[in-house]
Amino acid sequence: ITCPGVQLKDKQELYLSVFVLGQYQKTECVPAAFPLFFQERLLFEKEFANIVDPGDLVKLLEFDTAVLELIQLVPPVGQVLATYEENTRDFLFPDPKLTHGLRGLQREVLMKRSPSFTGIAPKLRFSTTCLISDSLLILGRSHIQ
Repeated sequence: ITCPGVQLKDKQELYLSVFVLGQYQKTECVPAAFPLFFQERLLFEKEFANIVDPGDLVKLLEFDTAVLELIQLVPPVGQVLATYEENTRDFLFPDPKLTHGLRGLQREVLMKRSPSFTGIAPKLRFSTTCLISDSLLILGRSHIQ
């Protein structure tokens, strides 16, 4: 996460909170100085029962929201400095014009800063990779096809 020319008034560490597919994860904490480097891979797995048509999965993902928050450990509960929200379909499968590179789909987006965050909006650089597999339900057991 970059934010040129911005210095944080509080010196407590920061982390990135990620909510995707109904699951929450967060990164390790980093020092409060831009640029912030989160060199982590977060894995989200979701099983969609009764989805047969890929088009139905796409529609389902369009109604789900992915939320990323930059949070500083300011007592008592932490302070959200910036947020990025997008429907899960576009988050996982961005338009080709929004990505570059052969692998990993590197993306850069501006986060929406909170009212308490002074300075310009932080720029978030990240990539997503998605794997979809089919399974059959036979006698209550899932078999990968």
